Amino acid sequence: MDFLVGLHPLPVHRTYIGLMNRTTPPRPRAIARMLRRLQALGPWGVRTAYTIRSVLVQTRRQTRRVTFGPRRSARSGWDDLVDWLGTTAVSENALLLVFAVLIGIGAALGIVMFYKLIDASYWLLVTLPGREIEALRNPIYRPVITALGFMAAVAVMRRFAPGEDGINVPDLKRRVAQDGGHIPMKPLAARSLASAITLGAGGSVGSEGPAAVLGGGMGSYLSRVFRFSRDRTRLLVSAGTAAGISAAFNAPLAGAFFALEELLGGLHVAAFPTVVVSSVTAAVVSQAVFGVHPAFPIPVLHPSRGWFELLAMPPLLGIACGLVTVLFVRSYFGIGARIRAWLPAPGMRAAVGGAIVGLLVYASGGLLLGPGHLSIPAELFSGTAWWIVLALLFAKIIATALTLGSGGSGGLFAPALYVGAATGSALAGALAWLLPSLQITPEAWAFVAMGGVVGAATGAPITAVLLVFELTDDYALMPPLLLVTGLAMVIARRFEKDDLYSGWLRRRGIVLNHETERDVLSRLRVRDACDMAPLVVREHEPVETVLSRVAFSAQPMFPVVDGNGTLAGILPVGALATASRQRDALPLLLVADLAVSTPAVTLDTPLDDVMRRMGARDLAALPVVEVPSGRLMGLITRAHLTRVVERAMLLERPTSSVPPAAVPHEAPYELPSGVHHRVGRPPESRDD
Repeated sequence: MDFLVGLHPLPVHRTYIGLMNRTTPPRPRAIARMLRRLQALGPWGVRTAYTIRSVLVQTRRQTRRVTFGPRRSARSGWDDLVDWLGTTAVSENALLLVFAVLIGIGAALGIVMFYKLIDASYWLLVTLPGREIEALRNPIYRPVITALGFMAAVAVMRRFAPGEDGINVPDLKRRVAQDGGHIPMKPLAARSLASAITLGAGGSVGSEGPAAVLGGGMGSYLSRVFRFSRDRTRLLVSAGTAAGISAAFNAPLAGAFFALEELLGGLHVAAFPTVVVSSVTAAVVSQAVFGVHPAFPIPVLHPSRGWFELLAMPPLLGIACGLVTVLFVRSYFGIGARIRAWLPAPGMRAAVGGAIVGLLVYASGGLLLGPGHLSIPAELFSGTAWWIVLALLFAKIIATALTLGSGGSGGLFAPALYVGAATGSALAGALAWLLPSLQITPEAWAFVAMGGVVGAATGAPITAVLLVFELTDDYALMPPLLLVTGLAMVIARRFEKDDLYSGWLRRRGIVLNHETERDVLSRLRVRDACDMAPLVVREHEPVETVLSRVAFSAQPMFPVVDGNGTLAGILPVGALATASRQRDALPLLLVADLAVSTPAVTLDTPLDDVMRRMGARDLAALPVVEVPSGRLMGLITRAHLTRVVERAMLLERPTSSVPPAAVPHEAPYELPSGVHHRVGRPPESRDD
């Protein structure tokens, strides 16, 4: 190097300096000025500048090695642990249950922290200003405080999650169904903080929505850390959601069924243990922190009810809950769309919406918001005139729509509970005022109506019924609760096709259809499931020869073809077993002597039709033929149906390119007795 420098000092060193400038990040301005001045002094200055640059680069490399070395070692060790976990012989169920417990504990602790964050927000927005400034203690300043809180919530979302309008329960459903349960943590943290600010400022929302998403985020994060598959991630996200609802309401059964109904779209037996264990674990941790107490003030109900309450009140209340649900859903989306259209600026929209919500809360005397995180006051169940409760019902719907439409964050479950309680209390109170001799109990019907409105508004009727039962622990409410919830669902879907969750998704161009096994069977065709090269036998083959060929086959029956490959019947395994015991007659038997007629299907037959035909004759398989020739094309068995349904439901994508409406349900192909079609070539058997 010195030899090169002595011969060509300037060009060589300029080359090296240019290389350093291209391969290293810029130095601080003071060092850069000093190096430029040294280079201007000539060859000696260039060499000195190069030496200084080399020292700086080596120092930085040593610093990186010291700083990032332990980090790389830890990451490598974690990778080894994850790889080892994937190679252990631990069963799938045991591993999922362990993670269910971890997610339940983590979700419950996350809910505790979230509630502390709400309390801190209330202290910062309400308690501290009121303590420092005496004038702010007047409730008339509530609209200003609420408006400031909404503006702060909007600012948090715009700063830390710009352009993100999801991270709520319907968005959680979308991510589970379409994104494999992936929930980004930064928008989740921003949404949780914005929800805490909204609740602390007096927004008309609930804490259960952020609680559910927090739990789901815990499951998603653990799944990503341990590199679980999409299917396992979906299950753990559902378990975390169940844990969040369970910890928020102290209702483990309702939390479990909420995750099964809303996220997984059905009561999947395989997912039930994981979801239930996580939900129960979260409830235990929540009870250890908050204590064992009912989430709502439980009134003393009458031990017996009159004929009107038993016969006439449930249908009336079911109809009322259905109509109120329609009003709630339409007002929620309508008011939100209007305020976004009139006030496109997010800050102005938050200020105006927060001020109006604050005015509604001030005008209600605080009855729109109650103590605690559920925000349902005890006066709503009893002690308030029915017409005041009716006014509070409409005010709650408007306040909820304004809170979320103007940029606030929070859940819809608690507002739906409030609206339901107000519906039952108002209707029962009005009837008690009109017909005092009937001795109607408004408090009990407030709880019944809670289940009706929540079930119809969220599309989760089982969750609603279990939630009310766990909150009240009153078996006497179950018969009217079931009837009211069912009627409310029917009435609401009759006049409004969307609930609060599906409507949010549909307005963003997302339609989630959780397919059942019947849906998958009706969508797929025989060509998606059948074996196109089954083991076949010929009708004139000796049975003794066939026995040696089919001894180790797993087929439940064997198609019988003639010389032209036309289906001539089937050879049941039972008939072969019976013939094998007839030692004397076995050498004389042919396949045609044991073959029986059978219905057949074509490649375009829907699988649900195949299932019906199998069930009608208790068949384990059906041959697949070509119409009208009758040439054998393949074999479809019950095992094929089970396998293709499981694969389609796990992958959640159709395996058939033929739309259901494109192929009509053809008439079943029945093999005529004694009539064989003589076209086509015989399919090759496995041993030919």
